[in-house]
Amino acid sequence: MPTQPDVSQHALHAPAPEPASSGLPVPRVRLIAIGDEILSGRRQDQHFTKLIELLQARGMRLHAAEFISDDEDDIVACLQRSFATPDLVFCCGGIGATPDDRTRQAAARALGVGLALHPEAARLIGERCAETAAKGQGSADMSIPENQQRLQMGVFPLGAEIIPNSYNRIPGFFIRDHSFMPGFPVMAHAMMAWTLDTRYACWHHQEIRIEHSFLVFGLPESRITPALEFLEQHWPGIRAFSLPNVGDRGGHPHIELGVKGAPEAAAQALAWLRDQVQALGGSLNPPL
Repeated sequence: MPTQPDVSQHALHAPAPEPASSGLPVPRVRLIAIGDEILSGRRQDQHFTKLIELLQARGMRLHAAEFISDDEDDIVACLQRSFATPDLVFCCGGIGATPDDRTRQAAARALGVGLALHPEAARLIGERCAETAAKGQGSADMSIPENQQRLQMGVFPLGAEIIPNSYNRIPGFFIRDHSFMPGFPVMAHAMMAWTLDTRYACWHHQEIRIEHSFLVFGLPESRITPALEFLEQHWPGIRAFSLPNVGDRGGHPHIELGVKGAPEAAAQALAWLRDQVQALGGSLNPPL
């Protein structure tokens, strides 16, 4: 019969770090979604839009997203690059205990550390087994092979801390500003919110940015592009964007032009851009 994995090499779950200095720039936030089922189309990713929503509600934003396979070497390579950054990273998928779940192992390899059963994870998984046993499902005896296999879901890279799972108690893990959680949206999304509110509250609403846009008709992108380039030079820190629409849904072809950045400078840049559009022959109203 398998023996219970060693729990001695992990520290117990530590409190969230103290808030960082408000004078520091807000870190970049990224998403890594792991799973062959997403790349093959068997399942649709739901983490990308949810993370954007959670971040926006806290005055933060998503900077990048990456989708990778369940291949362990691919995950290791991705995480080695990621751990080398100061970014705040949310990783979804592959932390179960079946052969296609390789994220825990890959994270340990990427960091060059071992794996061990986290004591708090072991306790929580034991509580989950007891709860289901009380409902007539399975056994609360953690020595049986089935529950020994469940304990593998608490085997994390050394030095990791847990991320609570309000859905079924089986936790994710946190290490080096990377939060690892299951692929199940019902679990992962609550864990994302917990992490943002517990670990990263110091970054909420620290970056004051606004985004304005308007529709332009009868003006080719090539004609307005020099104005967009000038705008970014004249208002440092303001980004201009141009989103053309060919009218494929029955509407009139148009461009959505906009700016994003600090509120006062963005408002000035937007007013200037509107004037430039009209001076170049564009219209703010669709043709009759």
